[in-house]
Amino acid sequence: MDFNYYLKNGEVRYGLNIDGNRTELEFTNQYDQKTEQNQNTTDLHAYFMVHKYVKKFVIEAGARISYYGNIGAFSPEPRLSMKLNAHEMVRIKLASGMYSQNFISAKSDKDVVNLFTGFLTGPDEDIADATGKRNDKIRNMQRSVHVIFGVELDLPKNVEINIEPYYKYFWRLININRFKQFNSDANFLLESGDAYGLDISAKWEYKGIYLYGTYSLAWTNRRDGKQTYPPHFDRRHNTNLIAAYTFGKKKDFEVSARWNFGTGFPFTQTQGFYENINFSQSGIGTDYTGANGNLGIVYDERINAGRLPTYHRLDLAFKKIFNIKEKAKIELNASVSNAYNRQNIFYFDRIRFTRVNQLPIIPSLGFAVSW
Repeated sequence: MDFNYYLKNGEVRYGLNIDGNRTELEFTNQYDQKTEQNQNTTDLHAYFMVHKYVKKFVIEAGARISYYGNIGAFSPEPRLSMKLNAHEMVRIKLASGMYSQNFISAKSDKDVVNLFTGFLTGPDEDIADATGKRNDKIRNMQRSVHVIFGVELDLPKNVEINIEPYYKYFWRLININRFKQFNSDANFLLESGDAYGLDISAKWEYKGIYLYGTYSLAWTNRRDGKQTYPPHFDRRHNTNLIAAYTFGKKKDFEVSARWNFGTGFPFTQTQGFYENINFSQSGIGTDYTGANGNLGIVYDERINAGRLPTYHRLDLAFKKIFNIKEKAKIELNASVSNAYNRQNIFYFDRIRFTRVNQLPIIPSLGFAVSW
């Protein structure tokens, strides 16, 4: 439920949100220790925000309060954002706030390429840091504070530029305990981290020509108490360039192109292989000299120290609009994905040391009818 109350030169926004989730997890780490979780949770959220125009300032101030039912904890989160119209061509903005989250990622460090993103709710049990020290479950929500600064520029010749540096500090993160060796060890691990970088975007429009580009420079770090490592989604450079041209007497033709470039995501490298013999049934009486074990993998002790190859791709598109009647039209689309057949990695098999690439050049044709 969301509500608006209008004021002179502003408005008040407030609301309430209730959501329920169920998540299930079964995970086995390198020590053959299993972690399981089947959990239902109900979360309550309420917010209050004042949006106000004061001379050259636009100010939003408020707060959000969250209650996470599975751990019985409240999270008060103040928020503030401001924009200064310093000049008809220059706007300066600043935003900050505290945030919480009751979901944690279930990605595995064993994957070279992460194809699946799973999430589970925060644990309703004690968690530990790298030394094994337990923390009360009331602290099991993930917490962070964000600070973002920005400048918007409206330059001559229809050029718009937006620059935003940012910093985010995560003083409480939760991960599956990769160090668990015994059943008595905690299932989940307490971590911390930060993320910082710079986002730049530029746009230009003129007589049917549209150009748009973005560039991101980013660093993301997590700390588990033993080492600092980049998470699987850490990408240093990312660029998107879009160009489109609309032409024809009725402006019913359009050609466009999109090029995306990104440096490689991190992954944990392979150190070697060994024969993994199961001692769980016979214990020290296991005949390890004659038993046939499974193939085990020795992973690098440095988490995500390797980097995948860079990714880039060009997509081309053509569109023609046929106006049949006043309110009916047909839109014909033709496109080519991965126009120069870039071999971007899709999957890598550690054991066989084989690589599978993403799709090659893919042409497509389609149409849509609307009235």
